[in-house]
Amino acid sequence: MQRKSVRAGVLEIAYLETGPADGWPCILSHGFPYDVETYAETAPLLAESGARVILPYLRGYGPTRFLSPDTPRSGEQAALAADLLALMDALGIGRAVLGGYDWGGRASCILSALWPERVVALVTGNSYNIQNIPRSGEPEAPEIEATYWYQYYFHSERGHRGLQRDRRAIARTLWRMWSPKWAFGDAVFGRSAPAFDNPDFVEVVIHSYRHRFGLVPGDPAYAHIETQLVAQPPIALPTVAIDGDSDGVNAGTAGHRSRFTGPFDYRVFRDAGHNLPQERPIEWAQAVLDARAMAQA
Repeated sequence: MQRKSVRAGVLEIAYLETGPADGWPCILSHGFPYDVETYAETAPLLAESGARVILPYLRGYGPTRFLSPDTPRSGEQAALAADLLALMDALGIGRAVLGGYDWGGRASCILSALWPERVVALVTGNSYNIQNIPRSGEPEAPEIEATYWYQYYFHSERGHRGLQRDRRAIARTLWRMWSPKWAFGDAVFGRSAPAFDNPDFVEVVIHSYRHRFGLVPGDPAYAHIETQLVAQPPIALPTVAIDGDSDGVNAGTAGHRSRFTGPFDYRVFRDAGHNLPQERPIEWAQAVLDARAMAQA
């Protein structure tokens, strides 16, 4: 895979690319706290099937950088979606198969809902991944609230300092908790850990987990997107939605079916946790191929 970069919107986005230059575009986006290594095994499988696979580092990760020191280091969902759209525009990609989970899945879902003309098909970890911020103050069941400890931790200045002090230790703790059956080891974590050394990582992460609960304002540049997301728009595109049955932070999203009004397939990866593509690369690649086939049917 080749590492490249392109100016896109407010960022210089770094990304990995593999597959034929004239292949069908496929953009796969990672989550928190992960990076493009999530797709290290999936991408070659898709390239062999003719895909031009693009793996962007999200804002605040790896070599991706803000172009201006004055741009707010927002981690809100609308900013992630705007970055993905800007990347497509910068690369001259009119339509693509999109896939992702966690933060990357959120960006992919938003594009699929608001800019469906730019998306061929969607693969989404944890199904309808668009935050309902106006309802973020509604309590969940206690066992679900307990899994959100890190979010509440980041709401405090103590959590902010903790992330500044040892971002790698926090990331590794979350990897273990969210994927209890994934024996990833030092070498696998070590390939992703440098991505968290990005100078904007802490501020982007803290803003993300505070904004989704309405605790801090968003970047005004994305207010028009956030306004549309309040309505929780449906996704009408061909979609494969996936959960892991051992996900330590997500209780399952089979109930999201009503949010999808187009061809839809819900799957559960056995013994998989939160980092679905890296834990089950072959199954994830097949989901991408199946989603594309749904769009071609």
